[in-house]
Amino acid sequence: QVNQEFELAPGGSRTVTGAAITVRFDGVSGDTRCPADATCITGGAAIVRVFVTGAGGSADYELHTGTLAPVQHADATITLVQLMPYPFTSRTILPNDYRATLRVTR
Repeated sequence: QVNQEFELAPGGSRTVTGAAITVRFDGVSGDTRCPADATCITGGAAIVRVFVTGAGGSADYELHTGTLAPVQHADATITLVQLMPYPFTSRTILPNDYRATLRVTR
């Protein structure tokens, strides 16, 4: 549904009724977020890659955890709400462990 948060695992997709689009979470690249148990000079960021189809076309987009700036696809706005898990120095995050929480609005 439009204006509701939903969580996706890498490779997962969700059709958003009311916006006539499907959003697929393709994965995370460049995760440089500062581990929760470390002190960093900068906060870092991760890039969440999504592929959107419908509403007159398809396109790849990048959503950044550092800014949480939304992207626009036709008349739908796609926002990254959060990316989990958050990094810790003692834990390696495997590509399939990520979960992206997204919201689509019009």
